[in-house]
Amino acid sequence: MRAAVIVFPGSNCDRDVKVALEAVTGKPAMMVWHGETSLPPVDVIVLPGGFSYGDYLRCGAMAAHSRIMADVVSRAKGGTPVLGICNGFQVLCETGLLPGVLQRNASLRFVCRDTWLRIEQTETPFTSAYRMGEIVNIPVAHGDGNYFCDEDTLDRLEGSGRVVFRYVDPETGEPTLEGNPNGAINNIAGICDGKRRIVGLMPHPERHFEKLLGSDDGRRVFESALRSVAA
Repeated sequence: MRAAVIVFPGSNCDRDVKVALEAVTGKPAMMVWHGETSLPPVDVIVLPGGFSYGDYLRCGAMAAHSRIMADVVSRAKGGTPVLGICNGFQVLCETGLLPGVLQRNASLRFVCRDTWLRIEQTETPFTSAYRMGEIVNIPVAHGDGNYFCDEDTLDRLEGSGRVVFRYVDPETGEPTLEGNPNGAINNIAGICDGKRRIVGLMPHPERHFEKLLGSDDGRRVFESALRSVAA
C-alpha cells in the first residue's frame, strides 16, 4: 500500500501517523509538504492532526486552500480513500469534501483524554477490520472538536449510514453527555462522504495503535486501509 501523509505548517501528528502506517504495511509512507502541487501515485491519503497554519481564521480553513489540497480534492473525488484525523477532519470539512463544521468544544477548553467510540459503519476503507457496534478506546486532543451541521444534513448523515464513529459510555455502549468530550451533535465522532471513501474523525487512532501506548484499538483503522487496497 502506497500511503501519503500531508504535512502542513503546524502539523504535529504527521510522524505518528507515518509510524503507524509503516508498522502495519511494512512499507515507507510518503510525507508530502503542503507547498507541493501534486501527489505521487498513492493508494491512500491521510491528513494528520495538529494546528495547521496555527489554526488562524478557523481550524483547517487556511490548510484547505494550500497548494497540495487541489490535488488531494481531485484524488478524493476520483475515488482515492482519504482519512482526516482531528485537524485533518477540520480540513476536510473546510474543503467541502465532508459536510458540517467543527466548532469550539462546549466546555471552551482544550480536551485531551481517552474516549470510547461505537463503530457505526464498517463499509469504509478505514473501518472494515472492526465489527458493527464494537466499542473501542481511542483518545482525543482538541479544542475545536464539536461537530455541528444543520438538521437536514444531520438527517442525511444518520439516515444513510454516514456516521462512522460515535462517542458512547463504555459500560452501556450508549451515547451519553458524559461520554461526549466536546458537545458534538448526536455524539458524532466521525463521518464519511456519500461514497464512503472519505472519512473524518476527531479521535487519534495513531495514538492507540499498539498496546505499549495503552491500547491498540486504533490499529485497525490502518489495517482496514491495507485490507481495502489488497481487496
